[in-house]
Parts: sequence; structure tokens; C-alpha cells
Amino acid sequence: MIAAPNMPPMDLGAKASIRSHYDLATPFYRLLWGPHIHHGLWSAEDAVRERPHASPLAAQEALTDALATLANIQRGQHVLDVGCGMGGSSIRLARQRHCEVTGITLSGVQRRWASMAAWRNGVTNAVRFRQADAERVMFEAASFDVVWSIECTEHLFDKAAFFRRAADWLRPGGRIAICAWLAAEDADRPGQREQVEAVCDSFLCPSLGSFSDYTGWMTAAGLRVEHTEDWTARVTRTWELCDERVRRFGLPWLARLIDGRQATFLDNFKTLLDAYRSGAMQYGCIVARRPETTA
Repeated sequence: MIAAPNMPPMDLGAKASIRSHYDLATPFYRLLWGPHIHHGLWSAEDAVRERPHASPLAAQEALTDALATLANIQRGQHVLDVGCGMGGSSIRLARQRHCEVTGITLSGVQRRWASMAAWRNGVTNAVRFRQADAERVMFEAASFDVVWSIECTEHLFDKAAFFRRAADWLRPGGRIAICAWLAAEDADRPGQREQVEAVCDSFLCPSLGSFSDYTGWMTAAGLRVEHTEDWTARVTRTWELCDERVRRFGLPWLARLIDGRQATFLDNFKTLLDAYRSGAMQYGCIVARRPETTA
């Protein structure tokens, strides 16, 4: 189902499926794509398949760094990483930006994995992880300088409500910084709608919002949108590489021995790649700021 304005109601069974997916799939993610779950960001030249100069890890770190620069994350600031996965971005922010990071993930397996990774990287004094549902977790008002999320909001049922809550967690002048899979503005067209719905079904996304949906939700939450960037052409190589590696290593066969849903997930990497190539989907980052004072 394509997103807003009518988002699907909360489905506890679907939420449990998302948790189970990440509990079971985390080893596959680590084997397939390394310590970061999210897309890589290649330069305009390296994004071309024939010139794959940057490594996937370098591209993933480049995406984290680019979003951190747009969000102007400074030494000593407190960041909430929503959907922290295996902790890759949280750890990099702590090491490169010298900030304090609280990471939350729906998956207990990912929380333990992330905590171990923080210990191995020597940042346990600056990074902490919790198992929590982003749509239910509670934080005190004005607790964070930055609410950060890379490729998590796709899994949220009520995205508008999340941004209202997240805006309250920000200190005056604080920023929300996200990267997200997006439905194209005209994705309701026949053919494209089916592609977006196939991605939602294959990747456990209740809905996908467009750029205008996200900026609308943030604005309604009292935030001022400062940056929107369309990175679709620069991230698409992520799924070319993932699909190649899945076939090379025979991972769907292994996944079927563990859980049929994981095999379906791996089998549908090309579904998302085709949606990017057709224009049915985009990949973007958005940064919005809480005003210093209320009007």
C-alpha cells in the first residue's frame, strides 16, 4: 500500500513479523553487506556500474557522513538513532563526530550485536543501545540535539505521529535527519503503484511516503525543513551488488532452511532495484529543524 494520507492501522502481527525478520536476518545482513545495513552513497562517477571505484563499506560510510554533515552534528551533542540496526551509524557518529548516541532497535538480536560492536570499537562510554519500538518508546521532552534515522521509517505504521513525538524529543534548534525509501510523487500511476506495493509486501513496509508526504509530516509537527536531497541515482548500485552477492553465495537456498520469509526477502532484491530504475521509487534524505522559539 502506498503511503499517506491514509496510512494503515497498527498491526501487531505485522510488527511481530518485522521484529522476527530482523532477529533472523541480521546474520545475513552482516554476511552480505557488512556492519551497516543501509544503502551506500556513491559519487556520481562511481555510481555508474562500469566504474565501481568505491567499496560498499566506503559508500555506506559516505552516506552516514553526508547525512551527519547536512544535520550539522557537533562534538558533545546527544543523538537518538532510531532503527540503529547493528549499530554501524551510531558507532561511526560517536567515533567521527564525538557525540553521544542512544540507539533503539525493535530486534533483541540487533541490540546485542550492536552492543558487542560498540565494545569492540571502544565506544561503550559514548554509545548505548536499547530494544524498543520507535512507535511506542518514551523519552523526556527536549532530550536530544538530533533525532537520526536511516531506513527505519518505512517500517512505521503512523509516520505522522512519529514525527510529532520526535519533534517533542528535540531541544530548541535540534534537528531530525532521515534517509528513507520513498514512493515517487506520481507512484499512483498504473504499473508504478504495483511496483511500490510489491516492495512494501516483500520488505515488510506498511507504506512508503513520498518527499512531499515526509516534508508535510515534519512541517505539521512544527519543524522547518532545511534540506531535501534525492540520492536515488547514487544509491541504486547497492541493490545491484546485493543481488549479485545473493546469487553468487546461494543465500536463498540457505535462507529457506532457516525461514521461508527470509528467502522471499532475498529473492526480491531485484524488485526494489526495478522500482528505482522505473522511477516508481526514490531514495532521499531530509533534514528539518525545531525552531529555537515557538511563534
